[in-house]
Amino acid sequence: MADTTQPETPESGESAAQSSAPEASSKPSEKPSELSKPPKPSKPSKPSKPSKPSKDEKRAERLARQITAFAGSHGGAEGQIAHIGRGAVRIALVGADGEWGVLVAPSRDGARRAAELAGLTLQDDFDGELAAKVRTGPYEWTRMAGIQLGGPGNPPAAAS
Repeated sequence: MADTTQPETPESGESAAQSSAPEASSKPSEKPSELSKPPKPSKPSKPSKPSKPSKDEKRAERLARQITAFAGSHGGAEGQIAHIGRGAVRIALVGADGEWGVLVAPSRDGARRAAELAGLTLQDDFDGELAAKVRTGPYEWTRMAGIQLGGPGNPPAAAS
């Protein structure tokens, strides 16, 4: 005998896949006791301590104070940064009144940071306008010319 029973079809037009799916539970996914509890207040965070400035930052701040003091006593200043040897960079300062000075920084980045903190205008070269602003006095001329202009000569060599 042949089986004459036909598969059941859903009455409301649902597909067979939908009718065989388990019914969604009307229960919330969380336990009722968790729903009734208010959220836990977070602990007040301690104010974070400001991080200590690095050694390079401290050096840059100290150089910036020196640059600011120089610029303040000479009516403003411009500068130029140049490598002078292993682990040293020169910051040549020229005041608006022609006076000049030199500071030494441990790195080019530190020198640039110091100039930035102090608001120093940096020139690319110590030529042209910047060099023309430098006012040299008799001391510098005698030191540069040495004995030719009556300045101090080289010290005598030590006896061997």
